[in-house]
Amino acid sequence: MDMQTELLENRIFDEIAVGDSASLTKTITLDDIALFSVISGDINPAHLDADYAASDLFHHIIAQGVLTAGLISAVLGTKLPGPGTIYLAQDLKFRAPVSPGDSITATVTVTERQPEKHRLILDCHCVNQAGVEVIRGTATVQAPTEKVSRRATVLPEVRLLRHERFRTLLTQSAATPLLTAIVHPCDEVSLRAAAEAASAGLITPILVGPEPKIRSVAAAFGIDISRFWIEHVPHSHAAAARAVALAREGDVKMLMKGALHTDELLHEVMAETGLRTGRRLSHVYVMDVPSYPRPLLVTDAAINIAPSLADKQCIIQNAIDLAHILGIANPLVAILAAVETINPAMPATLDAAALCKMAERGQITGGTLDGPLAFDNAVSAAAATQKGIASPVAGLADILVVPNIESGNILAKQLTFLANADAAGIVLGAAVPIILTSRADDARTRIASCALAAMVAGHHRPVPHG
Repeated sequence: MDMQTELLENRIFDEIAVGDSASLTKTITLDDIALFSVISGDINPAHLDADYAASDLFHHIIAQGVLTAGLISAVLGTKLPGPGTIYLAQDLKFRAPVSPGDSITATVTVTERQPEKHRLILDCHCVNQAGVEVIRGTATVQAPTEKVSRRATVLPEVRLLRHERFRTLLTQSAATPLLTAIVHPCDEVSLRAAAEAASAGLITPILVGPEPKIRSVAAAFGIDISRFWIEHVPHSHAAAARAVALAREGDVKMLMKGALHTDELLHEVMAETGLRTGRRLSHVYVMDVPSYPRPLLVTDAAINIAPSLADKQCIIQNAIDLAHILGIANPLVAILAAVETINPAMPATLDAAALCKMAERGQITGGTLDGPLAFDNAVSAAAATQKGIASPVAGLADILVVPNIESGNILAKQLTFLANADAAGIVLGAAVPIILTSRADDARTRIASCALAAMVAGHHRPVPHG
């Protein structure tokens, strides 16, 4: 019955006889188990960690006993006696484990009436779909004495936000910490990001900037930098130049932006004596969107303001190469626009068509391109089907290529702040990967960005030009 029309009606004490019973059946899922852990704080790995559970007594994840026992409470509170029941005591024995996918039927049966206090003693038992008893016991309740008939409350929808993909990044990154120049780490965000990544075993920071200011920030915010080398330079311009020189000479494998403007750092990267490789710089967000079944790469949302067709060619190739490093053998690339048809009045659609043709002719390699595609058709097969779009990319995109920096920035931030996505960011196209930190990033995002950069640095390093 639809919960919006279901009526909850109780049975008062005088209407209940010994032998009366009621039941409720529910299939226990992994989400149920995880949600109960969130509510109760029970993070026993037997309930959450499949690797641990495989070596435990039952050799697989099992549900918390009290989660299953909650079905008994549900029968008492909604069916027998129903609304108005006061749960006074219970005595339960847990006889067999409950596994994800088990369909549990909880049944309560009245065994004793105590009229002086309107109390009932009920036999309680739960069995699985094979008839195996998993719980047996008794409950004592105070039954209602007044009739209640109310429409059932519509429960809120619950979505568990998991970020397993970023944890995978940490396991796939470099086995040993990589020397990383932290460029002008003269604020709490950048200095703490360096310390967090070092604690995670991802980087060995070299702090490039004015030493007195760096030490002052560390002292003010309680950040331990005693293990880190400080490369003293007088100001941010010098910090950018020195960090780039360290990377060019092979003394560091990555750069991380600190408290300086992105343009200031990238100006040194793109100088004649910088870290140019012949590939245009571009930024890629690797996003862990809980509602999307795979990692989602968004490019470019931070570097190229109004990219030309040639710029987009490099932007796409950079993203495809990154997808390969992440283990996506043939990334599906959706070139986004507002519509799916080519419209001469909308340059993004013309670029999309040209880029697809360039891929056909081998000018972009390693992935499958399609476009123009609107965002909904890129990530939703149902939306694409409704519009009659036949495409190997529609609904399955690994990479989203945006028309310009405004749309990319808006898209990435919408996914982050409305869809609870994590977004690890990296600049590609230079001789070393560059990590851009943001004040809005949490610790998990900052560490994931470092892990992503470490994976890139662990692959073939481009040779700088100049």
